[in-house]
Amino acid sequence: MTQQVRCAVLGLGRLGYYHAKNMITAVTSASLTIVVDPMPGRAEQVASDLGVEKYSDSPSEVMKDPDIDAVIIVTPTSTHAKMITLAAEHGKQIFVEKPLTLNVEESKAVSKVIEETGVICQVGFMRRFDPAYADAKKRIDSGEIGDPIYFKGFTRDQGSPPADFIRHSGGLFVDCSIHDYDIARYLMGSEITSVSGHGRILKYEFMKECNDIDQALSYIEFESGAAGDVEASRISPYGHDIRAEIIGTKGSIFVGTLRNQDVTVQTAAGSTYEIIPDFQTRFHDAYCLELQHFVECVQNKTKPIVNDVDATINLEIALAATESLHSRRPVYFKKTTV
Repeated sequence: MTQQVRCAVLGLGRLGYYHAKNMITAVTSASLTIVVDPMPGRAEQVASDLGVEKYSDSPSEVMKDPDIDAVIIVTPTSTHAKMITLAAEHGKQIFVEKPLTLNVEESKAVSKVIEETGVICQVGFMRRFDPAYADAKKRIDSGEIGDPIYFKGFTRDQGSPPADFIRHSGGLFVDCSIHDYDIARYLMGSEITSVSGHGRILKYEFMKECNDIDQALSYIEFESGAAGDVEASRISPYGHDIRAEIIGTKGSIFVGTLRNQDVTVQTAAGSTYEIIPDFQTRFHDAYCLELQHFVECVQNKTKPIVNDVDATINLEIALAATESLHSRRPVYFKKTTV
């Protein structure tokens, strides 16, 4: 396929709207043909805002449309399995936000449908496309720091989403740490074989009702013999903070920064700089590049660098960390096969 890839965005919440906008402004060789959301008036509003000709409140009708080549699924996670299955059965190429599902067996079942239908499925683990992480990957693979032996990563959000979101998020390990597990596997070039999850409620008391925590730590081990730790936090009053360190036998790589702009102001009161305010600002380039990669995979009929199989493995690790938190024991497992 060399012509424009005709796309539909399904689900027009904050991230869905953002993906739709990026499809128009930052992705080449693709056209946003239609936007879809079941909430009355939402699709029409977004279509008007972004200058998209067509809109609909029916995802199933869009799946049947022969003029749509690919779907960008940003619906609630509880609907992912149904949306992916529908899309695959109608021959649509699929980009879906993480996590693939909230259940490993369901995730495996979805992967089976994807394999049987032969469609492309890319999952939204955008850190793999972030220029800084991508550069780190190249340097590690070239042997610049020797053999990678320890991974340290953390994801600190400026605050917690409301309880209604937390109840359906899968928990802190699934909602946040899953990104770190994915990028750890990618950068270290090895699968995770054990995880020990720890955590507490340090600020948001409503987390008790949601059976969740606002501060977490995972200790992980890899097939290669390497190890690592992953922090996740809903308590970062200074700003959005995502960084990583990879220690090798010959050196280390540090990924990420707190600075939103490379400008420092110095006055008699002290030295200050602007801190990254949110995840969309931090990963704007990555969000655009992952959609561009998806479009190119559709055109060239190639496999994305992160897919449904990766998503299942990442989910298994995140759920194992959650299990470990409650059992107070490490969880050991072999590489997931789908």
